[in-house]
Amino acid sequence: MTNEAIQNMLDRRSCRSFDGRIISEDELNTILKAGEYAPTGRGSQSPIIVAIQDQKLIKKLSRMNASIMGISMDPFYGATTVIIVLADKNWPTHVYDGSLVMGNMLNAAAALGIGACWIHRAKEEFDSPEGKALLKEWGIEGEYEGIGHCILGYPAGPAPEAAPRKADYIKIIR
Repeated sequence: MTNEAIQNMLDRRSCRSFDGRIISEDELNTILKAGEYAPTGRGSQSPIIVAIQDQKLIKKLSRMNASIMGISMDPFYGATTVIIVLADKNWPTHVYDGSLVMGNMLNAAAALGIGACWIHRAKEEFDSPEGKALLKEWGIEGEYEGIGHCILGYPAGPAPEAAPRKADYIKIIR
């Protein structure tokens, strides 16, 4: 027995090919709201969510991220929206809290038919002097760690089929 929310999680796939259109304000706000309501350790709400649709800034972040990887390609795959999740380093569950925010947003995007993918290296980006300068420019003070980038856009094609699940993925002990 599967309800719509569960089916959405089973069907969600990472999208790495976008058609270039910017998602609507309503869709963006819905995805952000889903992230805002993710569970956090002791209700701490340690994460901060930064949504970016400024294409010049996205290109700058893409360049920073690619530099960390040692590549020249766009690690954001041409996505027109990038959401950065940061979390307060002083909170013991900050990485888990930020990861739940990312998961909620990925699932919300899929429910809306928006392509999304988690892109790593936010930690390295915002540990760098250039990244710290961006945080300061955005008015984010304190000790925040980059958890991830949630890239968003309208998919350029159909989602791929799910890879087969490994045989020993689940163990049930009764």
